[in-house]
Amino acid sequence: MVPVMSIAASAKLPTRLLVLAAAGLVATLTGCDAASGPIPAAAPTADPEVRQVTVVGSGEVKGTPDTLNVNASIEFTAPDVTGAMNQVSDRQLGVINALVDAGVDRNDISTTQVSLQPQFSPTTDSTTIVGYRASNSIDVKIRQLDAASQALALIISTGGNATRINNVSYSIDDDSQLVRDARARAFNDAKERAEQYSQLSGLALGKVISISEVAGSQPPAPMPRGGEMAMAAPVPVEPGQQTVGFSVTVIWELS
Repeated sequence: MVPVMSIAASAKLPTRLLVLAAAGLVATLTGCDAASGPIPAAAPTADPEVRQVTVVGSGEVKGTPDTLNVNASIEFTAPDVTGAMNQVSDRQLGVINALVDAGVDRNDISTTQVSLQPQFSPTTDSTTIVGYRASNSIDVKIRQLDAASQALALIISTGGNATRINNVSYSIDDDSQLVRDARARAFNDAKERAEQYSQLSGLALGKVISISEVAGSQPPAPMPRGGEMAMAAPVPVEPGQQTVGFSVTVIWELS
């Protein structure tokens, strides 16, 4: 009887091992699925690129300056510091008072530089100080252009031989309207170019995507620097015209 029971037990053993092995396989596969997570969904198809046209437009307008800007200095050299500075201060104060008395607003006069430098011997011993050079510079805005010539002459005659006219230039005090006009011309120029490109390509001009601009105002050209001027007659000056310009880059959709 024992051998029979042994054979029966032996016959059932492979079945149990097979079941356990199958269970282990299922557990292994389940573990792999949990670790890997769900299968990601397919990415949506990207929209086709929007067709565009990029153009650069420019616009310019001219205006007549209404302000004369003058930078003038008083310069003296003296053996000592105090003497040099006192002469410069006294003479420049005289120039300022003369301008104010002539109708120039004191707020339109501003000091731009005050300097004091030692002057060395021109001999081989260049370390020996032989004097001091002092200077005082002012900016003057002359808003009455019909009096500009007389104002320049007043600066020169009051300052005398110590006068230095560093530069003279014209400007437009309020150019806001000129800027708006130049900006409008630049945009219209860009739009005309874009419309032409859309017609050439057989597409319709759509909405504006972006606008960027670069100011192109022409700076006032300074007049040549003058050295020491002793004349007191009216100085001939002409304002001429100045240009205010803009360059604009615009991107439109095409459909």
